[in-house]
Amino acid sequence: MTLEPEPTPWATGLIVAAISASLAAIAVFAFGIALARIHPILAVIINIVAAGGSAPTLWGWRNLQTYRWVVYGAVVGIGLGWVGLLFTAL
Repeated sequence: MTLEPEPTPWATGLIVAAISASLAAIAVFAFGIALARIHPILAVIINIVAAGGSAPTLWGWRNLQTYRWVVYGAVVGIGLGWVGLLFTAL
């Protein structure tokens, strides 16, 4: 008896990834804007430290079936938040 792998839930996974990306982008952007009012270099340093601190946890979760969608969304959201901060700084 062979077990067939379960089909990938693309629709649900992409919705979860989109929600995760939205939340991460909003959080990074809002946090960066608030810190930039104090000092711009502080905003850059703390954003890098926060992303670096969450990276090991996200890296470990990327192979788990349910959490991988959250990880993909968070990675995209962090990137979008940083791009938004760069456009705001210009």
